[in-house]
Amino acid sequence: MTEAETDPGRSDPGRSDPGRSDPGRSAPLDIIAESLRRERDRAGVSLSELAKRAGVAKSTLSQLEAGSGNPSVETLWALGVALGIPFSRLVDPPAPQVRIIRSGQASVVRSEQSPFAAALLSACPAGARRDLHLLTLEPGAARHAAAHIPGAVEHVIVTAGRMRTGPEENPVEVGPGDYISFSGDVPHLYEALEPETTAVLVMEHA
Repeated sequence: MTEAETDPGRSDPGRSDPGRSDPGRSAPLDIIAESLRRERDRAGVSLSELAKRAGVAKSTLSQLEAGSGNPSVETLWALGVALGIPFSRLVDPPAPQVRIIRSGQASVVRSEQSPFAAALLSACPAGARRDLHLLTLEPGAARHAAAHIPGAVEHVIVTAGRMRTGPEENPVEVGPGDYISFSGDVPHLYEALEPETTAVLVMEHA
């Protein structure tokens, strides 16, 4: 329905990525360590508290977060349940994805009865909630946002000015009429590049 630009930093799903796990080998310990630290920070629980909730020895959890040890499926599953996340987020975390539709590139459907046109930028998934915000930004320090709850997605349409936004590791410059969506459950930023920049932000929560 729409013609979209895909962020060049996004991995091609048709190609293998050595940093991601596959069924034929064990998940890399560094991925597990990074995932555990990230999810524990997001949940706001201490090492001791998470170990207690999961029924795992604190020393075992400490080793896992340090990138050592030999975690079993049962241990990782228990940690996932204690953190309220799917098992897969610990062994194969999703890469941040960015989707951009530049102004004028969306497929438009027009009315036969009035000068009215509509372009679908993003359909809301079943069971999701979307909150609407109006953003106003001025040049200066960027707004650095911490990761939101797992599965959060941010949708932004710039109405005036220019800004950089997206995952902190790979933000994108967007201008009037541009639409961008990206994972909100990773650190991200908003930075005005022109005075009186405004945008509509739709926060999607599963």
